[in-house]
Amino acid sequence: MRYVVTILIAVAVVLAVYLLCENCILLTVRHVKLGKRLRIAHISDVHRKRYQGDNMLIAARVGQEKPDLIFITGDLVSRKEADFSVTEKLLRELRKIAPVYMIYGNHEQSLITRERARDFEAMLARTDVVLLRNSSESVEVGGSIFNICGIEPPYTTYKKGHGYFNLDRLTVDDIRGLVGYPIGETLLLAHNPIFGSEYAEWGADYTFSGHVHGGAVRLFGIGLLSPERKFFPKYTKGVYDIGGKKLCVSAGIGKLRAFNPPEIVVYDI
Repeated sequence: MRYVVTILIAVAVVLAVYLLCENCILLTVRHVKLGKRLRIAHISDVHRKRYQGDNMLIAARVGQEKPDLIFITGDLVSRKEADFSVTEKLLRELRKIAPVYMIYGNHEQSLITRERARDFEAMLARTDVVLLRNSSESVEVGGSIFNICGIEPPYTTYKKGHGYFNLDRLTVDDIRGLVGYPIGETLLLAHNPIFGSEYAEWGADYTFSGHVHGGAVRLFGIGLLSPERKFFPKYTKGVYDIGGKKLCVSAGIGKLRAFNPPEIVVYDI
């Protein structure tokens, strides 16, 4: 029995060390088989993560990839944060690399006080990033024109009161009501990938999402849990083909995770 206990303790120690190391690394994941016209660096769900104190490692990794555009798909901060200086420094560095387009995630939507929300908005205004709140902007890269849309659904699609039951769904008509109809080749920034089929039906050629943190724990390539406390969410990490449209889901950078390293994702589309 003593040997069994010793083995279990050893396994627990090794696992703890592994998970500690895993949560401290930052991978760059490349999806390069989608095309060659446009390179996008995708950052999501940074939350309270701090690499080397100021997150300049994130900017350095993005800079190495020489992207044409940088997308940030929400939860750049956590709802209880009050000091946005590290975030501002990161955004300024990213903006030196390429144009930055971002949306709010559920944490930005629920910043703990209105004063903090105003401070966050003021910080963004100083950084020259493009914040898309149910709006769009056209951009030309290499002779091709892309329509970049950012959707911000009602907070009740994430949480109702203090619970996660009977959450509102997002329909295609809802998407049309928020951002209109897609025009030309459309790149959609949508924090929550659970509505991937609706985004595709709406007409997004490529949708970029985060939110589920890769399922938090991944076993055999399957994400186990969503922030809504639902097991085995459908879309957690990677590129999904939905009727010829692409849903690109980042596992994100922040929050504790297991067998699911933090990542920056790069797409050539």
